Amino acid sequence: MSDEKTFRYEGKDADVSWDGRLCIHIQECGRASGELFVGGRKPWCQPDQVDVEEIVEVVKRCPSGALTFAIKDGSVEETADDKNTVVVTNNGPLHVRGDLDIQDVPDDFSGTGFRASLCRCGHSNNKPFCDNSHDDAGFVDHGAVGEAGESLAEEGGTLTIRRAPNGPLLLSGNLTIITGSGRVAWQGTRTALCRCGHSGNKPFCDGAHKAAGFEAE
Repeated sequence: MSDEKTFRYEGKDADVSWDGRLCIHIQECGRASGELFVGGRKPWCQPDQVDVEEIVEVVKRCPSGALTFAIKDGSVEETADDKNTVVVTNNGPLHVRGDLDIQDVPDDFSGTGFRASLCRCGHSNNKPFCDNSHDDAGFVDHGAVGEAGESLAEEGGTLTIRRAPNGPLLLSGNLTIITGSGRVAWQGTRTALCRCGHSGNKPFCDGAHKAAGFEAE
């Protein structure tokens, strides 16, 4: 199955689907060792070249949710990570993983129930998702996090992500924020993360979207 933006690569035991509406070409798939994805080969994804375990492991590396898998005997389905995390990437989006409930996500964006790359530069044409507009916009923030948050009594559970009108992303649920350098920096259950690109306290919102005239809805 394919259309202009989505493809399903069929195999005997499993299918792999790719959604170009979400892909931001991080290349976790293309640089993976093994024969599942091979650049220049047609088709470049061939599920029958590897076992089911490798398909699951490589597909789950995709941070944006653009890649998903379907195991035909139903023996494996994707489940959420044990911990809900947000990685504040270097000059790029928020990579969110866990049991995600993102506001107004289309039903066919199935991968974003577990993995999503969310815009924080304010320029994406696919909000709340990243579309790599930060590159052309010259967005600069290296992903440092200054606040520690509160301690978590437990991890996991649903992480709800809503959008304040023309304002920040509103996250509620058990959450760990990781800096661009890989440090576990913040833990808590409720926060507002900047998506306009103007906050002086990134990744957190400081109200700068109002003065910037940020419009997202």
